[in-house]
Amino acid sequence: MNALTKASPMLRAGVISIAGLLTLSLFNPVHAHHPFGMGDSTDLSALQGLLSGIGHPLLGPDHLLFLLAIAFIGLQRPRAWVIPLLAAGLGGSVVSQFIPLPDAVAPWAEALVSLSLVVEGLMALTVASASWLLPLVALHGFLLGSTIVGAEPTPLATYFLGLLIGQGALLLVVTSWSQSLLERIGAQGQRLGAGIWMGIGMAFAWVALID
Repeated sequence: MNALTKASPMLRAGVISIAGLLTLSLFNPVHAHHPFGMGDSTDLSALQGLLSGIGHPLLGPDHLLFLLAIAFIGLQRPRAWVIPLLAAGLGGSVVSQFIPLPDAVAPWAEALVSLSLVVEGLMALTVASASWLLPLVALHGFLLGSTIVGAEPTPLATYFLGLLIGQGALLLVVTSWSQSLLERIGAQGQRLGAGIWMGIGMAFAWVALID
């Protein structure tokens, strides 16, 4: 235990991440198409579409962790990112209605979404630019939108509204909390958090591909 305590933050993060791999591999990050057991997208009502839109990014662990990880990146003026991130995510969801995701490609797309956590870790380590957040959140939006392809216009619109509400509320909390969090944990804690997030992302990607 003393050796782990004296190890570098990235090494400790790697050990923690690997230790959690077995637990994470028991859970599939690719959840049902809609939360709350709503079934096929063609059967959704307007209210179900709204609830599914609010719940989907918050109940899917890869989407939720992606949003939470923004707090670790150390963005300059983090609140200024909320509207661009929501717009990019909504844009990805809209595109998914016109470019369906083939079943054969779905596991690879889910793996890419999980690997977005790795990229966020690199952002926190200042290895990758924070500008990657916009295409990454668009990718998340594409996957979230692809689960409701074929829905009627009204539940589709309320689903998109739900996505904006759910993700917008969480982004406001995360960006408001970011600077205070980084002040509390310091640079070493930020590096440790980045390493843990990267390990989780790689674990989720592995599960998505072997499922």
